[in-house]
Amino acid sequence: MTFGAGGHTLAILDAVPDVTVYALDRDPLAFEMARRLSAEHQGRVFPVLGCFSEVSNLLRQHGVQPGGLDAVLLDAGCSSMQLDSPERGFSLSKDGPLDMRMDGGRCPAVASAADVVNALDRQALVSILSTYGEERYAKKIASAIVAARDIYPITRTQQLGAVIAGAFSPSTLYARKDLLQRPAHVATKSFQALRIFVNDELHELHAALQAAEVFLRPGGRLCVLTFHSLEDRVAKRFLHGLDVAAPPRRNPRRPAREEEGEDERPSTGDARWANVQKKVIMPQQDEVRENPRGRSAKLRAAVKL
Repeated sequence: MTFGAGGHTLAILDAVPDVTVYALDRDPLAFEMARRLSAEHQGRVFPVLGCFSEVSNLLRQHGVQPGGLDAVLLDAGCSSMQLDSPERGFSLSKDGPLDMRMDGGRCPAVASAADVVNALDRQALVSILSTYGEERYAKKIASAIVAARDIYPITRTQQLGAVIAGAFSPSTLYARKDLLQRPAHVATKSFQALRIFVNDELHELHAALQAAEVFLRPGGRLCVLTFHSLEDRVAKRFLHGLDVAAPPRRNPRRPAREEEGEDERPSTGDARWANVQKKVIMPQQDEVRENPRGRSAKLRAAVKL
């Protein structure tokens, strides 16, 4: 979960000759790729189309019962395949329709990012940008969006990027830096926030973790790959037996970035997981050079008790 372009699945097939893989993805294009891989590996790959929140029912439809899995690999977030397709509307750098729905056309009733920015009121937009993008200028950006859509609907990715950029002075457009210290557009966090909201990603992630706990056998392994602090917080709290929905606990004497990932302590109640590694695993410099998009990846692995 998810299959994506199949890189992890191929690696698992190569590493374990007798493995059976249930390859889940909510994206119909990824599902078709999984079907092609299934034809090449008869009886070893079973493509599954659906969201994380649907996986329990989908596994049962494939004959998998609770406690029937040896391992779960949970790869959260957006795939490179989606980011690289302008028509999917995920990327700020490539103009396309402002869509961002991971399901593509599979669920037409689901609101697109364009629906969100053109329909929700200012306060709702502020809440989305601050909660899912951790955007400090959420109010300024929401006001710019509301003012712009009163003139003309916002329907394209670069149109939205220009609206957000218009709320800032030219000198600050690329003042932010990513983890590789490269200039980052001022609208990057807003795009992340809209994508997470449109796809309900944090609730889906929690549902996936809950399903993994049910379907893993005792001694089975759960590996969770996350790509930003919101996802990692959900995974960490779940594995520690803490309230996933509670706000982060901060030490006011320490900067938020410095203490991120260190303020949560495992529950003192009944333990359900044993960590494979004491600390979260992050990519090495050579891995980041080979795949810059993986620079923010965090891997947590645990054994079900």
